[in-house]
Amino acid sequence: MVLLRLLRTYLGRYRRLLAAVLALQFVQTMATLFLPTLNADIIDKGVLTSNTGYIWRLGIIMLAVAGGQVVFAIAATYAGAKAAMSFGRDVRGALFHRVTGFSAQEVGRFGAPSLITRITNDVQQVQILVTMACTLFVAAPIMLVGGVVMAIREDGPLSSILLVSIPVMLVALSMVVIRMIPQFQAMQVRLDRVNQVLREQITGIRVVRAFVREPEESARFGVANDELTANSLRAGRLMAFMFPIVMLVLNGSSAAVLWLGGNRIGSGHMQIGALIAFLSYLVQILMSVMMATFVGMMWPRAAVCAERIEEVLATPASIVAPAVPVTTLAHRGTLELRKVGFHYPGADSPVLSDISLRALPGQTTAIIGSTGSGKTTLLSLVPRLFDATRGEVLVDGVDVRDLEPELLWSRVGLVPQKPYLFSGTVASNLRYADPGASDAELWAALEVAQARDFVAAMRGGLDAVIAQGGSNVSGGQRQRLAIARALVRKPGIFLFDDSFSALDLATDARLRAALAPVTADATVLIVAQRVSTIASADQILVLEDGREVGLGTHRQLIANCPTYAEIVASQVTAEEVG
Repeated sequence: MVLLRLLRTYLGRYRRLLAAVLALQFVQTMATLFLPTLNADIIDKGVLTSNTGYIWRLGIIMLAVAGGQVVFAIAATYAGAKAAMSFGRDVRGALFHRVTGFSAQEVGRFGAPSLITRITNDVQQVQILVTMACTLFVAAPIMLVGGVVMAIREDGPLSSILLVSIPVMLVALSMVVIRMIPQFQAMQVRLDRVNQVLREQITGIRVVRAFVREPEESARFGVANDELTANSLRAGRLMAFMFPIVMLVLNGSSAAVLWLGGNRIGSGHMQIGALIAFLSYLVQILMSVMMATFVGMMWPRAAVCAERIEEVLATPASIVAPAVPVTTLAHRGTLELRKVGFHYPGADSPVLSDISLRALPGQTTAIIGSTGSGKTTLLSLVPRLFDATRGEVLVDGVDVRDLEPELLWSRVGLVPQKPYLFSGTVASNLRYADPGASDAELWAALEVAQARDFVAAMRGGLDAVIAQGGSNVSGGQRQRLAIARALVRKPGIFLFDDSFSALDLATDARLRAALAPVTADATVLIVAQRVSTIASADQILVLEDGREVGLGTHRQLIANCPTYAEIVASQVTAEEVG
């Protein structure tokens, strides 16, 4: 079973703690079982005989046993909680490292909301099961077996009641648990849906407000929320049956014990203290059954969560390091694509087909095409955000699939289409590319990226606070900070994925002029929509429906490539650009 396999893998390493839990729970349970016997002796041999000294002696012993029981229970709970929390930490860590190794393909398959739920809520559900098992379930069988033995020791014939009460409680509670399994399975799916809707609405709040869609979005969230609520209510109603069932069986069994026990006391076959002790053991036995069932009730939900966790852990990353990686490169920055193609799994047609390109250090290569022509996908193949399904992508003559990943990434400076900034400061975001960069290097990168002025104007300068995603700076400022971050790395290959789209023409021109000397010895690839941004490039690759339809300079393409000429004509006249 998936849950058991997950527990063996990540909980098995804490065998010493689990052994300590078992030993401590055994001692505290034995102490709990010993108390009713001492109480019976006090009644039969102390109270009924008016032996005050005996009452005091056994009373002191009972206090000592109760005190020991409390100490061992606390120690068992501490050890169990430590094992459970360590288990949760390890599973979350394993999930995090697995997810961070995923390519965009695997992340898209699961979806960000589902991955977040699996790392947080799903792990928490299994962790709660481990905690409850260490504190309740371990003690339950000890209490059950020990209680039955002690009850029979007090009065054998009266113990026949247990043959009825225990099976009745087990069957009744099991029927409830079985009906709860599908409810818990559906609950996790509903929770994923709520997280998905909420994430979309928070991320797209500007769009929602711009189109005045608050009522519709509220209704959409309401539907998802109502489905989760209804599912939770069904599970809650079933859970609510458990305690009445326990109390019904417990009270019915107690009444039977008092009735039959009273007759046995009247006939002289049983003493009053023994009857009281038997009642205590009956309560302990039935409560142990309830505790075991309570943990069993949590098992189905934890099993569903474990399957979802294991699904992520068992999913191999499509981007893997080579078995024998190349760890050194002779040159710096040469990039070549040979008959490259890319096909998304399950897609009807390829995104890219037979793309060949050679870009050299000191050259600027631009990529242009209509929306959906595969420009961003092509750029993503260089740092192995995706792997080409056909052909080869070579850096300094070596296929990127054969390079040691850290070496490849150290040679590439990527400015993505949607620049993302992390919560922290300007400096912490820039040092994401090079943790050892000095303040002077950061200011130099900001100068080139045309970001120095607005950063200097921010309170704190390099220590100015950046909110999550860079939400406290404008789109153009985010782009310039992302460009500065790439410059701090000083890579051999610069990849600019439509990184100038949020800049005005004047800032765009100043930025490209400042970049020229900095990237003079590097290979530069620029994906752009504006012809003015790429007109001076050494070569321009024109894509249409994932295919190469033109490669050359601006003037050559205007003359020989109808697709490029059409793009130019839609923006400016050839005379204005050339």
